[in-house]
Amino acid sequence: MPLRPGRCYRHFSGPPYTRKEYIPGVPMPKITKFTMGDPRKEYDYEVKLILKQIGQIRHNALEAARVIAFKQIAKMVGNETDFFLWVLKYPHHVIRENKMMAFAGADRLQDGMRLSFGKPIGTAARILKQGDTLMVLKVKKEHVEFAKKAFKVASSKLPIDTEIIVSPLKVGAKSQ
Repeated sequence: MPLRPGRCYRHFSGPPYTRKEYIPGVPMPKITKFTMGDPRKEYDYEVKLILKQIGQIRHNALEAARVIAFKQIAKMVGNETDFFLWVLKYPHHVIRENKMMAFAGADRLQDGMRLSFGKPIGTAARILKQGDTLMVLKVKKEHVEFAKKAFKVASSKLPIDTEIIVSPLKVGAKSQ
């Protein structure tokens, strides 16, 4: 069965479901690397991808945003040691789905909503307050515009609205 659209899982109503010891076969999150680049280098600016809405971001959307942000900034900057990308949210919440068959005679094969708990199909990161930071990108002064472009493309992969904020890391630098 294909993956449902992100709008099916964007909003949440109940508490997060994170007790993996009670769920058999929870799939691993697709996002594997949360930090990329050189964290020890001195950078001038910090570009943040801020979330403007409350909701859920599935693990495949997080991975898609991370991959495209990394590809964009690496292509424009050229060297992987000239920036530091950090994904701050982790997909803890287990998403379940009660799969229903939709063909002739399906009513004899399934119980419908009786005792429906659903099978785990993935994980999601819960955004519980507006203004949370999803990703941080630290760059030199000459790469600030590239970082903004990379986050603009990455935000198109996410199901909720975002905002890009640039802040200087050093005392003498001016905010853009």
